[in-house]
Parts: sequence; C-alpha cells; structure tokens
Amino acid sequence: MTSTKEIIDHHLSAFAERDLNGVLSDYAPGAVFFTQNAALKGVEAIRPLFQGMIAEFKKPGATFNMKEQFVEGDHAYILWTAETADNVYELGTDTFVVRDGKIVAQSFTGKITPKI
Repeated sequence: MTSTKEIIDHHLSAFAERDLNGVLSDYAPGAVFFTQNAALKGVEAIRPLFQGMIAEFKKPGATFNMKEQFVEGDHAYILWTAETADNVYELGTDTFVVRDGKIVAQSFTGKITPKI
C-alpha cells in the first residue's frame, strides 16, 4: 500500500508539473474537498477547482514555497505561500486524510490577495 507521504508527494509533484489528471488520480471517487466557499464531493466536483488553479499557476512568474509539511499516519498538513500573475497567496494551508492510498478528505484555506 502507498504511504500517506508518498500520496502527498505525488500530489504536490503533479501540481508542480501542472498535470491535472495526475492531481485528480490521488483522490478517492467520493473524496470531500472543503474550501472557504463550499464542500466539493467527488472527483468531478473537485476537477474545476484544480483546472482553475493549474491555469493560474501556469502563467509566467508563478512561485510556490512550501513552508511546513507534516505527516502523521493517515493525516497530512502543509503550509505554503505563493504568488501568481493574478494573486498573492500570503498563506495557504491544506489538511489531508488518506486511506487505502487515496485522498478521502482535504481542507484548504488561505489568505489570498488579488493583484490589481
């Protein structure tokens, strides 16, 4: 079985490579993704979120800086900052629950300031 750390490492690597299918492959079919605006249930509901994020981070000059990463059993936590042509991510944090080699739950929150 794949470890939680391996799943999170793959997830981050796929995002860094702007690989939408790779990112989505880490989620269980019924995964729940909690955002500041809604709870997205299932891979197809999560897809538009990552389509938008990948499109934003594909633009020239985007940066992503991992500040902290902790893994404990089936749980993982990351703390990060980023900047894109559109936004400054002063703080981003994700918490993951991984079971049987797939992300079954994730929450995200961040302080995001649009560039004007």
